[in-house]
Amino acid sequence: MLDEDRRQRALDALNILDTPPDERVDRITRLAQQIFDVPMVSVNLLDRDRQWRKSEIGIGVKEVPRADGFCEATIQQTGTLVIEDAAQDPSWASNPFVLGDPHLRFYAGHPLQAPGGEHVGTLCMLDTEPRQLSDHERGMLSDLALWVQTELAQQQELDHAAVVQRALTPRNLPQPAGFTVTAGSAPAGSVSGDFHDVELRGDQLRVTLADVMGKGTGAGIIASAVRASMRTAPDRTLLSTVSEVDALLEHDLGDLHMFVTLFSADVDTTSGEISYVDGGHSLSFIYRADGTWEHLNSTGLPLAMGMDEPHELGTVHLNPGDALMCCSDGLLDLLDLEDPFGQVEEILAASGVDGAVQEALRRAVRGKAQDDVTVVVVRRDA
Repeated sequence: MLDEDRRQRALDALNILDTPPDERVDRITRLAQQIFDVPMVSVNLLDRDRQWRKSEIGIGVKEVPRADGFCEATIQQTGTLVIEDAAQDPSWASNPFVLGDPHLRFYAGHPLQAPGGEHVGTLCMLDTEPRQLSDHERGMLSDLALWVQTELAQQQELDHAAVVQRALTPRNLPQPAGFTVTAGSAPAGSVSGDFHDVELRGDQLRVTLADVMGKGTGAGIIASAVRASMRTAPDRTLLSTVSEVDALLEHDLGDLHMFVTLFSADVDTTSGEISYVDGGHSLSFIYRADGTWEHLNSTGLPLAMGMDEPHELGTVHLNPGDALMCCSDGLLDLLDLEDPFGQVEEILAASGVDGAVQEALRRAVRGKAQDDVTVVVVRRDA
């Protein structure tokens, strides 16, 4: 017996209803149509009183009333429901979808389960002509349905991870007297392998940007671990903090052959003096008030490379009107590499520092950047 309340709670927990199309699910829908050579395929989620389609081919309607639907019968059972000729089946011959548009004759559907096993929807295919389904074809439909429900569950996990990661992103950036701080990040997927952090400790503004090799959930987990490690023991010097995080990552991740590029700096808000460590990141610059650029060289290798090469401390001075600008390498995909500085200068002239950061993130989203994009700017006001 179907527990409707439990089933509905499981569906609501997936947070999929009324969401935009998902190419991963659409791909399975297209594949099902090609394999079975049917005119209509649909991935359906059965809400309280409606049947909503996450993906469909050949139907053209996003939702229909749940009552009288073939999929309502499908979720009441464990296996595949096949109706070879609905017009000749006493249980379905008077169904409005058989007597009226689209005049269905064939239906085959398999339940989609939530992570807890509740039947929340179906993968189904339909035809206006009678047809049969072999045992082998039933097995293929079942496999495709399992693929769909795996994608839906994975999206839920990614959504939860993205929410947690956003909570760890600084929302209220410190604005010490005489400075303007702007930052932001646009992940290529649900979860970013970049992270940025800005923290004011007395007169010292600690600015960090790190980029974990790779993208997705694994990179996001490592990025969160690096952020947490950088924040512990606030009395440590910058150099000792980076060195200890490097040793920790090498111990934990050495066998995974992953590494982290990192730029972290302490900005003295009274003098403008900057002390920094650049672990193989090499994408930080001082944009001087006179329009010139000064590249901040790396002071060591990326973290977790295990080369036993100690990091060094670099220094640079931020004069009034200057800006410290740091980005992840995803931004490079959005710039004209023949003249990236000229392009950035044009954006800065048109939008200012704050607007330039937002423009970079807009371009990342609009251009569907293939890598995570993060930008941090600290300007000493003139």
